[in-house]
Amino acid sequence: MSQPQKTAKTDRQADRPWLIRTYAGHSTAEASNALYRSNLEKGQTGLSVAFDLPTQTGYDSDHTLSRGEVGKVGVPVCHLGDMRTLFNNIPLEQMNTSMTINATAPWLLSLYIAVAEEQGADISKLQGTVQNDLIKEYLSRGTYVCPPKPSLKMIGDVAEYCYTHVPKWNPMNVCSYHLQEAGATPEQELSFALATAIAVLDELKPRVPAEDFPALCGRISFFVNAGIRFVTEMCKMRAFVDLWDEILLERYGVENPKFRRFRYGVQVNSLGLTEQQPENNVYRILIEMLAVTLSKKARARAVQLPAWNEALGLPRPWDQQWSMRMQQIMAYETDLLEYDDLFDNNPAVDRKVEALKEGARHELANLDGMGGAVASIDYMKSRLVDSNAARLGRIEAGETVVVGVNKWTQTEPSPLMSEDGGIMVVDPAMEAEQVSRLNAWRAERDTKAVEQALAALRADAQAGKNIMPASIKAAKAGATTGEWAEQMRAVHGEYRGPTGVSPSPSNKTEGLEELRAAVDTMSDKLGRRLAFLIGKPGLDGHSNGAEQIAFRARDCGMDITYDGIRLTPEELVAAALEQKSHVVGLSILSGSHIPLVEELMQRMAEAGLSQTPVVVGGIIPDDDAERLLAMGVSRVYTPKDFELNTIMADVITLAEPTPEAAE
Repeated sequence: MSQPQKTAKTDRQADRPWLIRTYAGHSTAEASNALYRSNLEKGQTGLSVAFDLPTQTGYDSDHTLSRGEVGKVGVPVCHLGDMRTLFNNIPLEQMNTSMTINATAPWLLSLYIAVAEEQGADISKLQGTVQNDLIKEYLSRGTYVCPPKPSLKMIGDVAEYCYTHVPKWNPMNVCSYHLQEAGATPEQELSFALATAIAVLDELKPRVPAEDFPALCGRISFFVNAGIRFVTEMCKMRAFVDLWDEILLERYGVENPKFRRFRYGVQVNSLGLTEQQPENNVYRILIEMLAVTLSKKARARAVQLPAWNEALGLPRPWDQQWSMRMQQIMAYETDLLEYDDLFDNNPAVDRKVEALKEGARHELANLDGMGGAVASIDYMKSRLVDSNAARLGRIEAGETVVVGVNKWTQTEPSPLMSEDGGIMVVDPAMEAEQVSRLNAWRAERDTKAVEQALAALRADAQAGKNIMPASIKAAKAGATTGEWAEQMRAVHGEYRGPTGVSPSPSNKTEGLEELRAAVDTMSDKLGRRLAFLIGKPGLDGHSNGAEQIAFRARDCGMDITYDGIRLTPEELVAAALEQKSHVVGLSILSGSHIPLVEELMQRMAEAGLSQTPVVVGGIIPDDDAERLLAMGVSRVYTPKDFELNTIMADVITLAEPTPEAAE
């Protein structure tokens, strides 16, 4: 009688699950702390902190540019008191904390260390990650502060400090996530991210003894995107593993395989989440998670999933819980973690991995020939804009099917959309309360001690010293996020990243003949070329939509003005006056559309531009859209308005000269 076969579980010990995280933070440090503690009680095994845009870009909550942005896309952290509240009753020595912070990473890590020391923690035992990847900020996310070279130096400061004092901390998360959100192909995502990692390692190599460099390489981690084409995405992850091993061995001579491991966390794709039939996003998120969990060789060390309704607005705690349960079911109910890699020696997988590696190596050699990642920022940005234009073109043409968007669009009403609109809305009064707390903090601190600490920080930055020790002292003295960033701006200057949108039309004008003819006709009526101003007011750096509108408007023959991100309503109105714009278009994805549009419309009226049509695009709930239209906005577009040619036709119609203009 044959013996029954052993199950996989009895053959070997099951693998430990990945860290289960939820990317979270909103409104106030106190509210976010309650959310973190609740999620930890529900089984979350690590924290992933989302900071608001002022905190990410180095402004205090009461700065002019912060208006309408406080607490919208994350938690505001202005000083040690906010950080203390954020982690109240959460023992940091026992926690693994990921902080999605880049330009102000040295500062937020300084605040975190200061709070940990207040808790009595041994900081050498702290575990977690600061993203601290500035290069992708110039390419896709826009939360940079200083120019690339000093920013690279600050990345190095954090890594060098952590290696000595916080050895279990990952000082940098090379982030390819936003590259894919900006339209990167898998080959571009691989090569642009690895080029960034090479730039950082080249910066770090002279800072430590040669014998310590391999261990420092081992602390560099990655933060990756996983899209809906999950077989390709899984192969991309296997390609990342091989290429990183290859680079560390061949370029840097790292012989210990332990230090060549590709260590990464993942947030699955938000770009593909749809406003239409948003319940479908649950399936998309699950399928995307498979790409980074099925293959043991390329399995993520930490996973955070968006919620089904993130294309609509801020998820509620229940929505986040639903995504967390998805991870827990995969990790604890299935037998996935009991098996070796399911894809080893699969010929189809091997072919795809090799093809991706070959494409990435070719692009890496190209970037190397240009002088590396920092020298290639303009080139990479333009490639991303082109790739995103091609992606959107395929969706518009129906070549890429998006269920519920360009196919099978009829739907039943969703029972998930309750009276609150299916999202959480931050109370506008919260911003004033945060500013009040900030003023109280400033009033109660030792002003002289703060001034001395900031002077020492600035002196260290000017002298080229590692800024981490002085930043920690400034944090403990009571300095604020805006004051820290002010010293960095004073020493290194500010920076405006490339838009990636050339003024010259592309070769993608096929199918635009009717629109081009309509632009010509309207331009004849106007007496000059139809002028369209595209602007991004506020601190929102998600520029993909604005770039694609500018790209398409240019190819339709309009005279476009698009100067990139982070402009004030005052600057945009001045540009509209100077350019004599016929239509003004605003892109705002941070939820701050009401106060920003309100200010812009008021300034337009004061400048005598009341007759100039304004159109607004963003993640805008229906009630807010009605408010914007009542303010005088001519059109409101949301992610469901994916057909750019329809928007172009609207812009042409809106430019029709009014009787007042004719006079």
